[in-house]
Amino acid sequence: MKRRWKVALAALAAVVLPPVAGALIPRPLIAPTDQETISARRDVLMLSNPIHTDIAFPADPDVLERFAFLEGAGLPVRSPDLRWIVVGWGGRAFYIETPTWGDLKPLPVLKALTVDASVLHVAVAGDIDRSQPSVVTMQVAPEGFERMLAAVEASFVAGPDNAPIEIAGAGYGESDRFYEADGWFSALRGCNTWTSAILREGGLQTGLWNPLPQSLTWSLRLFNGPPVLVDPPEQ
Repeated sequence: MKRRWKVALAALAAVVLPPVAGALIPRPLIAPTDQETISARRDVLMLSNPIHTDIAFPADPDVLERFAFLEGAGLPVRSPDLRWIVVGWGGRAFYIETPTWGDLKPLPVLKALTVDASVLHVAVAGDIDRSQPSVVTMQVAPEGFERMLAAVEASFVAGPDNAPIEIAGAGYGESDRFYEADGWFSALRGCNTWTSAILREGGLQTGLWNPLPQSLTWSLRLFNGPPVLVDPPEQ
């Protein structure tokens, strides 16, 4: 009986400790020095659900110029209600075939737990309620903001016309599209590690390895100062 308990505890530690340790070790080890004043910084949001994170960029003219290909895909980028461009990276099968938990299927889950091709999901959004605990507001310097956009652009696979390659027929509705992405998705290199990498381009510190939204949120709270608003504001 004692042996079984030891085995069970060892298995639990093997599952729990790596994400916790990954969140507690900063990356980069030394915090970036940023002399920009708060007023010069740009807002960026991290949106999360229990297993996935997205990054939302303000739909300002310079951002819309970088995402000009969305208009050709039929997205309402000229809508007066547009406020945010939301981008996420993930495994092809699970991401495309699981718009809701009710759509969960065995094969996409298996691929998400092993290795799969990757895709980028891009959506347009109106106002986002920043008081929700699933929304993290971050402020980054203009140079970091530009690096973040460049890193997102580099994640797309470009076609013959140098534009991102849209995946025909893939999407959850009229306000989003899927695109071919660079790199392979795996349980060790998943959607939240991609989000972490993009945030680091903005001058933020994250955990060394953040496979879960919860560990990424913890590390943002731990390693970054007032520019990161993790907790919802008091009403």
